[in-house]
Amino acid sequence: MTCLGPVRRGVSGEHAPDADPGCAQGTKSPVRFTPSSEECDPDVLDNGSVTPSASQQPARFRRAAWRAAEVFTSPVPPQEFARLFNPLVSSRQLRGVVTAVRHETPNSATIEFKPGGGWDPHKAGQYARIGVEIDGARNWRSYSLATAEGHDPAITVTAVGRVSTHLVRTTKRGDVLFLAPPQGDFLLPSGPRPLLMLTAGSGLTPVMSMLRTLLPKRHDADVVVVHSSRTPDETLFLDELKRMNDEHHSLTLVHRFTAHEGRLDLATTHELDELCPDWRSRKTFVCGPQAMLDDAEKLWHTEELPHELTVERFMPTLFADPNARGGLVTFEKSDKEATAEGNTSLLEVGEDAGVLLPSGCRMGICRTCLTPLVSGTVRNLASGELCSDEGELIQTCISAAVGPVHLDA
Repeated sequence: MTCLGPVRRGVSGEHAPDADPGCAQGTKSPVRFTPSSEECDPDVLDNGSVTPSASQQPARFRRAAWRAAEVFTSPVPPQEFARLFNPLVSSRQLRGVVTAVRHETPNSATIEFKPGGGWDPHKAGQYARIGVEIDGARNWRSYSLATAEGHDPAITVTAVGRVSTHLVRTTKRGDVLFLAPPQGDFLLPSGPRPLLMLTAGSGLTPVMSMLRTLLPKRHDADVVVVHSSRTPDETLFLDELKRMNDEHHSLTLVHRFTAHEGRLDLATTHELDELCPDWRSRKTFVCGPQAMLDDAEKLWHTEELPHELTVERFMPTLFADPNARGGLVTFEKSDKEATAEGNTSLLEVGEDAGVLLPSGCRMGICRTCLTPLVSGTVRNLASGELCSDEGELIQTCISAAVGPVHLDA
């Protein structure tokens, strides 16, 4: 029996608790797990691949060279010594160095970075997990990559949540970020298609990557973008969007400022019919708050067009059980206990109790939070599935206690 349950995509915006902005994951895309670390070895690059020159050398020569390096750098391991000169050198973890920080609004910033060896070039609309050190602990979150394909990556972050606020307020040029390879299937269609992009808030980020990739290559690309934000001052990429609209006559840009106009209503076809009369014939991408995404999925399903819709979610769909009873959670390695409510994730319970648990996306996607279940029963908040298998790895970010639970943490 598996206790992981079906994995659904999340988006990087607002949010699961501290799930940070910049739409991250598409609901239709399978999770791709690419190891981001390897055991230290002199012949392994950041991505775990063997260097061509090293693979052609006799094994005994390589071992001898490594031993010699250890002698010269002792007591510091050779890979740590190399990092003194290049912070991106690592045989265990992908890294990137911040090359620029640009504030988009009072509460958001675009952070550009140069990845080290092992980084896979991203596709427009993809996301990557970014790690930062806060108070001695490494924290991971998923962020959409905002730049065009073929360019060094950048993330645009809004200061909501611990990690995003840390990035916006403290990141400076020269800082080192921990990285995982790009992933996600919120991608442009392979062939020419009329497109409709419905975005809100930081959900604009992956769409900007698409526009920056598509428009320079296809000046006749038929794209309609309807973006919602509270006010012009709180709108990401406002000046760039205006330039794009002026330079590309096939691009139609509609700004909706919700402080005055209210939110886009997708419960019916009325507003869409006015804004984009031919929306039914377009491939549509939606990235924004959960209610907006839910309404879009229902509407496209009602219109029998689910195949024309790609949605990017800020958080997984969680199923609250009004009768969930929770229980006492024991973190055995940490020697701590905490009482958990029936719909509260074990990750949140542990963090509130001062237990340092591994975590990443906090949305049931990356599986960084996998922790062995020693005893008891847990419920997957995304699928409702129960798990009581001793030693089973559970996702603490989307698992809740059902009675007393012991974790190997």
